[in-house]
Amino acid sequence: MTALETEPTPRKRDPEARRRAILEAATAIIVEQGDSALTHRAVAKRAGVALGSTTQYFSSIDDLRASALQLLSDEIDAELAEMEQEIELFITAPERAAAKLHEFLCDTRQVHAEIALIAAGTQNAELRALALRWTDRFIDALAPHVGRGRATALAVYADGALVYAALHDAPLPIDAFTSFFRTILTTPDQDPA
Repeated sequence: MTALETEPTPRKRDPEARRRAILEAATAIIVEQGDSALTHRAVAKRAGVALGSTTQYFSSIDDLRASALQLLSDEIDAELAEMEQEIELFITAPERAAAKLHEFLCDTRQVHAEIALIAAGTQNAELRALALRWTDRFIDALAPHVGRGRATALAVYADGALVYAALHDAPLPIDAFTSFFRTILTTPDQDPA
């Protein structure tokens, strides 16, 4: 064999990349079709892996679903971390806070990811904590600035705006958010407990 006729180099196996591909395929299916569409076969096809790979890396469809929903929740947490850096906007510049919420609700994938988490949390008590992370964290971040009652009202409104955006494929206008934020911030705070 000459130097030009070398054998091809075998591809390296990358188990972590395969696991990640399976997980990303599962999250895409959940976001696009809901978690009831999640099957080993659908995930394997979407990820471009052998069917057996899905059970090799995830012991059951429930394990895969929980891992995919955790990934979606982590993505939403990252968005929340950015929002927490600008939490004072809700008090000092409600129009900018409204623009931030509007921007989030224009991202169809994020809206559907959050709806998938909420749906999973309403049907499975073990996943409820994942579904509540956004709302609870939002309230906890905002409460020291505006009071727990107002923070809860803003979170409930944001959840309703999320459902609206998911059902209408578009968020409410920014001025609706701004008006609501200003109204809530001028009402007396009442603890919802």
